[in-house]
Amino acid sequence: MTEALRRHQLSVGNQLARALWQLVWLLLCRPTPRPLHAWRCLIARLFGAKLGKGIRLYPTARIWAPWNLIMGDDSCLGPDVDCYSVDTITLGAHSTVSQYSYLCTASHDYSLASMPLMTAPITLGERVWITADVFVGPGVTIGDGAVVTARSSVFHDLPPWMVARGNPAVPVKVRPFDESIDETS
Repeated sequence: MTEALRRHQLSVGNQLARALWQLVWLLLCRPTPRPLHAWRCLIARLFGAKLGKGIRLYPTARIWAPWNLIMGDDSCLGPDVDCYSVDTITLGAHSTVSQYSYLCTASHDYSLASMPLMTAPITLGERVWITADVFVGPGVTIGDGAVVTARSSVFHDLPPWMVARGNPAVPVKVRPFDESIDETS
């Protein structure tokens, strides 16, 4: 982790905003057909999400606090992704978080009897692919072009242009960089 966990307290205002957000998402976004990404993006933006162009937010994705979500152009939160954004979650341009993955920016300090909530941001670089059912923990930064394979758990930073796998995920091979990639795609 590049950044240590820090204590976090949730205000009553935060709790009310999250309740309103969950109700709006449930009623106006969750029942929408899959192709209506622009509509779901509009609603998320109204709640403070910072979203680039061409974003794909699937109706079954769960976003805890959209005001802590930043997504670069052409990035995606796939079906059934759980985005526990107590702290900031940033996805770089052209990055994808695939189905059933869990981005978790918070935990509890179990060394203290009160078990206070502790948070740290998650940052995914550009052209990152988090494949199916991956857990990414608080404070993790994943470098540009990295791929994390299915069912892996990421607790520490991963370097750019590597394929990582396992629990905990470790880099296993270099991902070739294709300079012919069209930056507009």
